[in-house]
Amino acid sequence: MRHTEDVARSRGRIARRYFISGRVQGVGFRFFAQRAAAELGLSGYVRNLDDGRVEVYAVGEPEQLEQLSQRLARGPRLAQVTAVDSRIEAVDAALHGFTVR
Repeated sequence: MRHTEDVARSRGRIARRYFISGRVQGVGFRFFAQRAAAELGLSGYVRNLDDGRVEVYAVGEPEQLEQLSQRLARGPRLAQVTAVDSRIEAVDAALHGFTVR
């Protein structure tokens, strides 16, 4: 593990990558996810995937990531989320803030 990952883990931070399926593109989902992540104090990014899903990579405390997961499952008003798949990822401690890509 790189030193920056060691430091991040020692502070209780972990990373998760989420893949959100359903009607999630063209409904403001990326901006919804960015706002939710910023409110929770997470760092990372959100982007559309070519297969119609949205990908979210987030770094934070486990409790913060659980709250994000719950918000992603609901999505913005016009979205219809059918699945949220997630997995643990390596912590990228170089990320600051939460961006839309």
